[in-house]
Amino acid sequence: MLDPVLTRPASLVDLRPAEVVQAERVQAELEFHLEAPDADRVLRGHLTRVVAHSSDRVGWLRARSRGITATDVAKLSTPRSVQSAAYDKLHGTGFSGNVYTQHGRSREPEIAAWVAATHGIQPSDALYHAERDRRHLATPDGLTVRASGSIELAEIKTTNKPFRSVPRNYLRQIWWQQYVLGAERTLFVWEQHSGFVPLHDEPECRWVDRDENEIAKLVALAGDLIDALRRATSPQSS
Repeated sequence: MLDPVLTRPASLVDLRPAEVVQAERVQAELEFHLEAPDADRVLRGHLTRVVAHSSDRVGWLRARSRGITATDVAKLSTPRSVQSAAYDKLHGTGFSGNVYTQHGRSREPEIAAWVAATHGIQPSDALYHAERDRRHLATPDGLTVRASGSIELAEIKTTNKPFRSVPRNYLRQIWWQQYVLGAERTLFVWEQHSGFVPLHDEPECRWVDRDENEIAKLVALAGDLIDALRRATSPQSS
């Protein structure tokens, strides 16, 4: 069943990041992400929007259920996809993972370490809400604040097939994360494997710039998804 926070916007005031983020986590984020004093104002801004951490899986999953995540938005492209995403949000997909997702989870820390070493984007497990709407949520794989104050993200994937370009569903995920965090660009990083053995010594990567037109489309589709969830959980629908 859908958490009432999503279906009753007035109760969103219950989502208070200050009660979720412990002092030591904030300090850790500061040490990882702050590159220069000029970035301090931007850094404090996004840290105040932390909702949960994936290391607290129960709290993280509960917080994700109360809003629209990048995983949800990745599915949104047509009116029919909105209805399908609403059904999945309410009833679950029945998918709890497989050998491919397990491989991805096991490889992500190693790939994230490579991203940090080569591009200065540090691993992140924080779930953030957007400044404009607390129901809009994202957990980027990596985040840093540059000396200029601009935020850059990383999104990490593993694949058994080559990517000629960034798959469209991943682009939607990336643009949504950029919107939630106010990021300027994202380093999309992927590691191809065969039989779960990496094919190359290093992952491949490509920068994806922020696209305001695509973000506007996704925000509108997310609104349609929220409306669909409200209709499905209203007393008249039962």
